[in-house]
Amino acid sequence: MENRDPLERAELTFLLGMAFQLVLTEFVSRVDAAGYSDLRPVHGLVFQVLQGAGATSSELAEKLGVTKQAAGQIIDDLEKRGYVERRPHPSGGRRKLVVLTGKAREHLAVAGRILHELEDELAKRLREGGRELPRAELAAVVRTLAGDAIPPLRPVW
Repeated sequence: MENRDPLERAELTFLLGMAFQLVLTEFVSRVDAAGYSDLRPVHGLVFQVLQGAGATSSELAEKLGVTKQAAGQIIDDLEKRGYVERRPHPSGGRRKLVVLTGKAREHLAVAGRILHELEDELAKRLREGGRELPRAELAAVVRTLAGDAIPPLRPVW
């Protein structure tokens, strides 16, 4: 008789959600310990969108899947804390381009290092148990359900 983990019989949505919650909680705990307890997971998503040339608040809202008002509030908050700044848009007009500051780029470097360390630790622990990190399988689930229309990752407040 095989002793299978009861979680293996749980619904897929429950398992995916629980795995996401656990990995995110551990990641946030480590980022907090590195000196960034003033940031929430949504801020990391904002920083990802703004990397490179930046974005308008409307573009940010669209990429995050939130309202323009919510995006504006997030930008206001991050600007007060010194993580982003508004600049005149290169195409002119009243639009503003939101860009990352050096402080945000430092955070991204630290958070990226922490995330890779966490993934490496998780992969090692899975290998020790005779398993692999299911990256390809999860990517296949996303592609099967979304095709090329990958939806925005909704922020976790």
